[in-house]
Amino acid sequence: AYPPSVMLKIILLGYAHGLISSRRIAKACETNILFMSVSGDIQPHYTSVAGFVAKMHEQIEPLFTQVLMICDEEGLIGRNMFAIDGCKLKSNASKEWSGTFDELGRKKAKLERASKRIIERHQSQDSLSEELITQDLKQKEKLDKSADKITEFLATHEEKTGSKGKPIKSNITDPDSAKMTTSKGTIQGYNGIAINDDKHQVILQAQAWGSVGEQQTLQPAVKQLKQQLDKLNTDKSTDEQTIKFTADSGFNSEANLEYMAKSGFDTYIADNQFRKRNPLFKDSETYETEQEKR
Repeated sequence: AYPPSVMLKIILLGYAHGLISSRRIAKACETNILFMSVSGDIQPHYTSVAGFVAKMHEQIEPLFTQVLMICDEEGLIGRNMFAIDGCKLKSNASKEWSGTFDELGRKKAKLERASKRIIERHQSQDSLSEELITQDLKQKEKLDKSADKITEFLATHEEKTGSKGKPIKSNITDPDSAKMTTSKGTIQGYNGIAINDDKHQVILQAQAWGSVGEQQTLQPAVKQLKQQLDKLNTDKSTDEQTIKFTADSGFNSEANLEYMAKSGFDTYIADNQFRKRNPLFKDSETYETEQEKR
């Protein structure tokens, strides 16, 4: 077993360098001098890294509050303005294994039909070579495993629904992730949401959300921010009325505006339609890519 303190150092160093995959972190322990130094030249398998994160997250989370307390004592948190923003993070899950329960059920039936066709082929063609039979049996085993994987998932999970009550896609490999549209296409992943303080860009609250858009993350993120502020140095003033809070238009909704109006923060959220209503933009041209112009 690896010392928990060493595993935590490795993982935090990986995150600080943009390595969020357990495989990449494990590889860095073998090839990167920084990771070798921090780890004492131990080289954990990627499954050990992934297992540590999955099993120890509840024990790790309080450490971030302790770090914030130290930052606060050192005067690194100004409490003048907070800003929230998000970015989409790709998960280690294939889009192939995503779908609504109805879609996954149809996928399972398709796999079972393909497996059945292999048996029917063997029954109708006794003269198949040993090589072809071996290949077909391997393919049948693969199809059966995939069908069983879907069966187990459907039996042990509940279907997700969106804000309008309609079923949304679930992912078998990573059920907490969601299919998201980015500027580079569609990914299976998470919305990484963070709130930082403007004085030294210290992150006060951060979470990954896999089944909702940015609008739905604002209220729970602010609630957790308030909890963090309560845990910080109580000798310092935390008058929320004087703290500015900013967010881009992705967080704009009527419910969020009402919530932030009562939150106590001096809040500024960009308006989704401000360009259409602002006379300064009335005659301005909208930028179009070459593909959009065609």
